[in-house]
Amino acid sequence: MGHDVLVVSEFQQRSVDEELMHLASAENRILLTEDKDFGWLTFARELKSPGVILFRFPASARRSLEGTVRWLMDNHADSLHGAFIVLQPGQVRIQRK
Repeated sequence: MGHDVLVVSEFQQRSVDEELMHLASAENRILLTEDKDFGWLTFARELKSPGVILFRFPASARRSLEGTVRWLMDNHADSLHGAFIVLQPGQVRIQRK
């Protein structure tokens, strides 16, 4: 889709969530994750980030993940920056921080 994507597992074995938030902020990248801890870092710790997309897809719905991400980008790209998004099968919640 023409987006510049950095995959953490391609450049480091283990990661620290807080360090990833700082990296995303420094590089102005929206963080895509399945780790609910990023919600805590965003709201309780109030760490800055250009945005977080939290995937909540059970194994039975994995096949629809790619299409759902494409739909999100096509329909909500302007709303993603600076937001915390929870993406589930058939549902998207966009919260401003």
